[in-house]
Amino acid sequence: MTERPAQRVPNRQLAALIAEAGFSNAGLARRVDQLGLEHGLDLRYDKTSVTRWLRGQQPRGTTPALIAEVFTRRLGRRLSAQDLGLDACAPVYAGLEFAATPEEAVDIASGLWRKDSGSHAELRKIAFTPAGLVVPSRDWLIGRADERVGRGADQAAARIPAQGRTSVPRQRQIDRGPGQRVTGGDIAALRSVSELFRTLDHAYGGGHARQALVRYLEHEAEPMLRGTYGENTGRRLFSAAADLTRLAGWTSYDIAAHGLAQRYFVQALRLAQAAADRPYGAFVLITMSRQAVYLGHGREAVQLARVAQQGVGSGPPPVVQALLHSAEARGHAVLGEVRAATASLVRAERALGAARPGDDVPHWARCYDEAQLADEFGHCHRDLQQYRASAQHAERSLQLRSPAYARSRLFCRVVLATARLGLGELDQACALGAEAAQQAMEMRSVRAVEYVRDFERRLEPYRDASAVRTYRDRVAALS
Repeated sequence: MTERPAQRVPNRQLAALIAEAGFSNAGLARRVDQLGLEHGLDLRYDKTSVTRWLRGQQPRGTTPALIAEVFTRRLGRRLSAQDLGLDACAPVYAGLEFAATPEEAVDIASGLWRKDSGSHAELRKIAFTPAGLVVPSRDWLIGRADERVGRGADQAAARIPAQGRTSVPRQRQIDRGPGQRVTGGDIAALRSVSELFRTLDHAYGGGHARQALVRYLEHEAEPMLRGTYGENTGRRLFSAAADLTRLAGWTSYDIAAHGLAQRYFVQALRLAQAAADRPYGAFVLITMSRQAVYLGHGREAVQLARVAQQGVGSGPPPVVQALLHSAEARGHAVLGEVRAATASLVRAERALGAARPGDDVPHWARCYDEAQLADEFGHCHRDLQQYRASAQHAERSLQLRSPAYARSRLFCRVVLATARLGLGELDQACALGAEAAQQAMEMRSVRAVEYVRDFERRLEPYRDASAVRTYRDRVAALS
């Protein structure tokens, strides 16, 4: 005698949320399919699929998280798979959540570090999703610093990662011993390591030591975050962890792991909120804006820059204000919005002009100087096809920029080569491009290679010219 299949329990939580959101079954299925496409997933759900979910069938794989995100966007509040009566999973979408608590933020971030430090190559293939920028930036803007982040020994032992999150398994938590007491020396070490990896990134590209950085986060930063510390030490610890996490995202971005980078940036933003470090949160948003510019999402880039400006108000030092305005200018330039880009550049220039040597400038903004501003001008004018102005500013940036910023100098050299090409100065353009191509081969930076390839695409109409043939011969000899 065969057993009868178990009776499924109707999913009343999902039914209630469908009614609240005003979805039809077909409409919900369509939105889940659309969100899946953003992540490279061909799901093909229909109204019958939703009917089965309502009857108690559990969708597999990443689908529960995708359904939860559909409702999050519709209803304007963060909903998890469990809130919908669905089984939790470790989805591809994991990492874009803006955690509700500092403990949850540590769970999500450490889950990323751990997976990224292993052999999970698929993590570096996750697609970037512009829609995934909306909720975290909004939650940061309207959110407040957590009231309490300190962890006593008894609290640390009791805090276990929330079920269903990308978190450390329960047994591993116990094995690691959550009672490590964090000291000022520990935080100073985190800051020193951050500067070391930042220097390597500037000089050799994000791929040079990225994996070492991620392993450091997993093996050194995570035990500290799960250790014991008071409120003041805790804020400083979360600030240092946010900085390292943003850098992990930045180096991921540099090797074209854009979906992974996006997730690191979101988690760095949440850690900065736990640190009560509003200006650094704005800096993370600016980093996200720069990635959006690079990927051609100008509208999102502008919105992120404006959220950053709104989030910190008029309080930051002039250097930080200049950084915020120039990021907005880059977004406008990608969109071809000449007046808006120019206005933002003027605001950035005025702000930097108001800076004084005695200003209290955060460590992450100290490299923003006249060389960087000239670089921003050069990029904007290039995107607006104002090639003479672009060349002038790019040349100035190269004159002022320290050799330590080798990758930034390479980018600027390609901008100058593009401007020279736009001005019809083919020989100079090819000579500059060849220099950049040689430098790109000495770096582990996909962005550097892509800058050179973009220049080469612009050379295509002149492929039969002597200067272009010489350029191609020089580059071919380098490989």
